Amino acid sequence: MDETWAKLSRNIIEIQNHNAANLSFEENHRYAYNMVLYKSGDKLYKGSTQLIAENLEKLAKEYIIPAFPTGVSNDPVQRSQECERLLKALKKVWDDHTSSLSKLRDVLKYMDRVYTKQAGVPEIWEAGLILFIKHIIRPPIEDHVISAVLTLIQIERDGYTINRSSVKGCIDVFLQLIDPMARDNVSVYLKDVEPAILKESESFYKAEGDKLLESCDAPEYLRRVEARFQEEESRTHHILSTLTSAPLRRILEQHLVSAHLWTVVNMPNSGLDAMIDSDRIDDLARLYRLFTKVPAGLPCLRKALRETVIRRGKEINDASAGLAGDGAESQEEEAAEPSAKAKGKAKARPPNPASQTLTLALKWVQDVLDLKDKFDTIWRKAFQGDRDLESGLNEAFETFINLNEKSPEYISLFIDENLKKGLKGKSDTEVDIVLDKTITVFRYVTDKDVFERYYKGHLAKRLLLGRSVSDDAERGMLAKLKVECGYQFTQKLEGMFHDMKISAETMQAYRDHLAKNAIEQDIDLSVIVMTSTFWPMSHSAASCTFPAQLINASKAFERFYLSRHSGRRLTWQPSLGNADVRVKFKSRKHDLNVSTFALVILLLFEDLLDDQFLTYEEIKSATAIPDVELKRQLQSLACAKYKILKKHPPGRDVSPSDSFSFNAEFSAPLQKIKISTVASRVENTEERKETKDRIDEERRHQTEACIVRIMKDRKHMTHNDLVNEVTRQLASRFQPNPMAIKKRIEGLIEREYLERCEDRKSYNYLA
Repeated sequence: MDETWAKLSRNIIEIQNHNAANLSFEENHRYAYNMVLYKSGDKLYKGSTQLIAENLEKLAKEYIIPAFPTGVSNDPVQRSQECERLLKALKKVWDDHTSSLSKLRDVLKYMDRVYTKQAGVPEIWEAGLILFIKHIIRPPIEDHVISAVLTLIQIERDGYTINRSSVKGCIDVFLQLIDPMARDNVSVYLKDVEPAILKESESFYKAEGDKLLESCDAPEYLRRVEARFQEEESRTHHILSTLTSAPLRRILEQHLVSAHLWTVVNMPNSGLDAMIDSDRIDDLARLYRLFTKVPAGLPCLRKALRETVIRRGKEINDASAGLAGDGAESQEEEAAEPSAKAKGKAKARPPNPASQTLTLALKWVQDVLDLKDKFDTIWRKAFQGDRDLESGLNEAFETFINLNEKSPEYISLFIDENLKKGLKGKSDTEVDIVLDKTITVFRYVTDKDVFERYYKGHLAKRLLLGRSVSDDAERGMLAKLKVECGYQFTQKLEGMFHDMKISAETMQAYRDHLAKNAIEQDIDLSVIVMTSTFWPMSHSAASCTFPAQLINASKAFERFYLSRHSGRRLTWQPSLGNADVRVKFKSRKHDLNVSTFALVILLLFEDLLDDQFLTYEEIKSATAIPDVELKRQLQSLACAKYKILKKHPPGRDVSPSDSFSFNAEFSAPLQKIKISTVASRVENTEERKETKDRIDEERRHQTEACIVRIMKDRKHMTHNDLVNEVTRQLASRFQPNPMAIKKRIEGLIEREYLERCEDRKSYNYLA
């Protein structure tokens, strides 16, 4: 057996020296076979492993140890070359070792099949790998190799090019070697190499994050960070193992993203606000991509977006409030100068506060729409339509829109302006798009009942003055509001349209009746009959004494109408009507379109001489028009652009001591002239207070009705459940205050609709 082993061992050394071609495989296989057969397997196994170990020691001394880096130079290129040399040496030794080991495995196949199973030792291939770990992957070789890998990665991170294949080759070796000493059979790569790479990466990226923050603005920081993510992804894919991808990515997320979320967002002159201002969609998309990588990123972005929207919204609110204040003051000062006889600022009439405040309302809504458009574009293009961010943006818009108590009125004015006739340069489609956008803003308003009241008023004026751009546009808007708020919301508005339609039919029947009976009328009368519950008008009409011509015409219509409808009562509303009247001046005749009140005033001057006067008091007693309305009408006739009457003394304001005469000298280039019909305008303080009181009263009734409805259905409910249910049901109209609900419950208990239970926390319904 000794002789057989001597021959075989000589041949094994020859195989290790790459001289296998000169040997006979069959002969060597037989040597090994015989040794195992004659119970010398132990000698064969130990002898072979001894030869492998000696060969490895020889290879280490010959190739690896001479390739250790000197560490003298700081030049990255030179250091990179030294490291590559070591890694290539290791790879060469590995290739040499595995090549001879695979041939040896073939020769010792019988030993692997028989002896290693009986003796419980690893097969020769496994034993060869274990010996490689023991003799090559050991200090100081392992330390030098890992250090070389780390150095090359660092050199590449610093922006230099390295030979990636040398690192990859070496890492592959580590991945194939399973450390017998380690639990769970992990590879040498996972046990020794990966922890070193991760530790080094952590300290590098911690410093990198701080360094980038100091030297870059936010967009540049995000670009660099995203580039780092891509580099590391490529590195793990091409050089290291994909196993390292996830832990390495976590390090980047922690030190480059999580640690600096708020710093990047709030960076002065370049953070989130600056990116939004300059519409940097790509940078915002990058911010979103990076922030969504970490758990705290999306909540941080949502909060920052919410804050920036609310801040911008408040600026729009402040601008509108500021302009309203400044406008009123400057107007008062201007008005005080020309009218020397007006007593101080309070009496002087501003040029036209209504149109200025209307402009303000339109600007506010347009600014909000522009802001919404801007953030919608960003949300769609940069934030990939993220639902979480969308709800944050919606909350922000709702917050600042409801901070402006005039928002329902402003939105209604904006819709009014877009639905009026004669909108220059806008097609039906464009108007529809604008109205669609306005509905999205309306969606954020919590006090929808306040909006309804204003909208009703504006719609009434459009319908009565024939100002609607088209019936289709109006009905389209109603359909949109119905979708948003339900049938009840638009019930009365639809009633107004119905009245207009019925009135047109009634007028046609009236004209047919006049023609049929050959009745002559001095005045061509057109009447709109309004159902008092649908229209937002006061049921008590403003007083006005009509002249005989108007009385005759109106009585004739009343007789006709009441003959067709029994049990109805007609109340004339002169404050809402208008008239076309032909007036003869010295130069020519003009057709004037005036309000009914203005017509009544003008008819007083019909039989007067040109130089005769009527005092304010005389006009007032003759017409019985209330003071506020009378002053407004006289102002539009005597102080506005077209001065049909002369005021004595001249001035912008009307006072009870003034007197008026017919201005026969009046001339104008146009045949038809419109004299200040009531335009849409923003309410003054008194009107706003009155509207608010009316809305509060309506809300009280709605709340009580809602409580009774719920209790009738449920019979018994706890206080908290009832309050929650009432709030839920009324939310589509307004946001009820729990204290207000409590008051209404108390009122209903007093009126014996409900009773309080003995536990003092719940109620019963009393039929």
